[in-house]
Amino acid sequence: MHKTNTFELKGSLFTLTVLKLKSVDLSTIKQELASTLATAPKFFENAPVVIDLQLLAQINPECNFTALATILRENHLIPIGVRNGSEQHHQSAIASGLALLPNIKIQETTSFAEESTEKTDIKAKKEVEQTPVTTEIQEILTSSSPTKIITQPVRSGKQIYVKGGDLLILSSVSHGAEVLADGNIHVYGALRGRALAGVRGDKNARIFCQDLDPELVSIAGHYKISDEIQNPSQGSKGLIHIYLEDDELKIETI
Repeated sequence: MHKTNTFELKGSLFTLTVLKLKSVDLSTIKQELASTLATAPKFFENAPVVIDLQLLAQINPECNFTALATILRENHLIPIGVRNGSEQHHQSAIASGLALLPNIKIQETTSFAEESTEKTDIKAKKEVEQTPVTTEIQEILTSSSPTKIITQPVRSGKQIYVKGGDLLILSSVSHGAEVLADGNIHVYGALRGRALAGVRGDKNARIFCQDLDPELVSIAGHYKISDEIQNPSQGSKGLIHIYLEDDELKIETI
């Protein structure tokens, strides 16, 4: 850390949103980005974004980072840098005012989804296992079961999203982790990261947890951040219930 009379300069860690590019077709990116963000507009509003170029680095297509950054800003995202690109990509990004972040290789990961003898569950699990994902993102796919059960802690840097159903976590959610569901979210341990229920607009979705110390909680796009949240249990073991009432987020014990 470096100190002067007017500032302190030191390193820190933050949770960042990663945009993993598969194409440099800006018109398609613009269209698909707007459609994706429409499902949870408040969650991504003014989010800092890192552009991951690993899937493009081998073919090395020319990318107009200035125009791409404009598209991101038009969608209320804030581009801050790139990673995993070619040397040509990096030089172009720097010229467009973007930072370079350390290269992190994409690794294959397995799903946390519970095993099932149902063929649809097995198919969904294989799709997750065979799909390259970044360390920031883990998606649980839709299956015949409306509920997904996670038995392991959700560590910092992980994101789990359940499409079309509820998410039950039998452990804790760490700071820097994100859990999302189209339906309800149940956390049987501590909730310290971000939890977003009803991400496709279901205002009847709920969040339940045993201990509340989150970075953000949200239902159907209505959210509160850590500075606005008080743990209503005050150290007790009562179940905490988060829900919407007249478009206002309520946090109570049961």
